Amino acid sequence: MQRVRVAEREGWRAIAHEHGFSFHSPEGEPYWDESAYYRFTLKEIEDDLEAPAEELEKLCFAVVERAVADEEVLKRLAIPEPFWDHIAESWRRQDRNLYGRLDFSYGGGGPAKLLEYNADTPTTLYESAVFQWTWLEQAMEQGLIPAGCDQFNSIHERLVHALGRFGIFGTLHLACAGDSAEDRGTVEYIEDCARQAGVDTKFLFMEDIGVDRDGHFTDLDDRLIATLFKLYPWEWIMAEVFGRQVPASGTRFIEPPWKAVLSNKGALALLWEMFEGHPNLLPTYFAEDARAAELGDAYVRKPLLSREGRNIAIVDHGHTTSGLATANDGPYGAEGYVVQALHPLPSFDGNYPMLGCWLVASEAAGLGIREDRTLITTDKARFIPHVILE
Repeated sequence: MQRVRVAEREGWRAIAHEHGFSFHSPEGEPYWDESAYYRFTLKEIEDDLEAPAEELEKLCFAVVERAVADEEVLKRLAIPEPFWDHIAESWRRQDRNLYGRLDFSYGGGGPAKLLEYNADTPTTLYESAVFQWTWLEQAMEQGLIPAGCDQFNSIHERLVHALGRFGIFGTLHLACAGDSAEDRGTVEYIEDCARQAGVDTKFLFMEDIGVDRDGHFTDLDDRLIATLFKLYPWEWIMAEVFGRQVPASGTRFIEPPWKAVLSNKGALALLWEMFEGHPNLLPTYFAEDARAAELGDAYVRKPLLSREGRNIAIVDHGHTTSGLATANDGPYGAEGYVVQALHPLPSFDGNYPMLGCWLVASEAAGLGIREDRTLITTDKARFIPHVILE
C-alpha cells in the first residue's frame, strides 16, 4: 500500500457537476481530493480486505443471532424494549439487507483491523461506486496514472443486481432528512440504481412521511409506503414519536431493523467476546466490563451510538492531552461506551487513511478511503481514490 501524489484532472469540478456530484467541496473545503491516490497490490486487496470483510460479515450474523435470542444483549446495546420483538421478527423473517461499510485500520502490513461497522446508514457511497471509477478511467486516459490500473470496485453493478432481486413489489419509497446535501446525494444514487433495476421509485423527506388511521405509513399523495429505503439511523427512529408506529406499520425497511444491532458499537464488544483472538478484530469491551482494564492506559473510547467521529476519545498513557491522544466533542454517549484497544490509523506523511470496505448483499464489493489529518476520522475527512497495480 502506497500513497502516490498525482496531478488532478483538468476540469474535474465540471465533470463532477455533470455527474450530479454536488458535495465534492462543502463550504469550499475539499472533500473529493484527487491530488493523491492509494496504490494496492491485488494480494493486499483480496487477502487483507476482501476476504476478511466477508468473513467478518458472517461473524456479525452470529452476533445478531445471539442478540435476538437474549434480551440481556439488547439491553446492553441500549435498544429500546418496544423494538426487541420487531428486531427479532425481522431477523427470523430473514429480511434482506442491502449494504454496509466495514471501516478498517490498514497500512499494508499485517491484518486489517476492524474499527467499526457502518451497517445501517453508511455514506460515501456515490463517490466510492461511481466517481472514483470515473477518475480511474480518465486518469489513465490522460496519462496521470499508469496504464493497466484496476480498482476494487463492483459496487454499482452489485447494487443494481441486489435491488433487482430484493422482491420489491410496487413503489420503492426512499427518504432521508432534509438538512444534508450528502445524504440527499446518496439517496438519489440509490434511487438511480433501483430504477436501473426496473424498480418504480418515489423520494420524500423523512419529515413528510404520514400515518393513516390504520397506522400505515403514507407519502404526500396518501399512497401507502410498502417498502422504504431510509438513510436515517434506526436509533433516531426508535427515539422519535414517529418510530412508535414502526412495528405495526407493515412497512418493509431497507436497511432492516436487525441492522440496529450491528450499527451499534457494542457489537464490537460482542464480536470480541464471541470470537476473541480473531486476527481482524481488536480487543473491545463494554466500558463497565471489568475486563476493560486489560487494555491498560492506551485505548479508544467510543459511544455505543455516534456519527462522524463525534465523542470518540483516544487515550494514550492514561490521558487525552498529549502524544497520540485526541478527542472530538459531540452530543453522543448517553447510552454508554465501549473501549477498544488502540490501533492507530497508519500515517502517510501526516495523512491518516481509514479504509471503508463496502458490502452489498453481504458480499465484498469495493473500497472507499477517507483521509483525515488527525487519528479520528471526522466529517472533515477527504475522499482519496485508489488503484490496484502490481
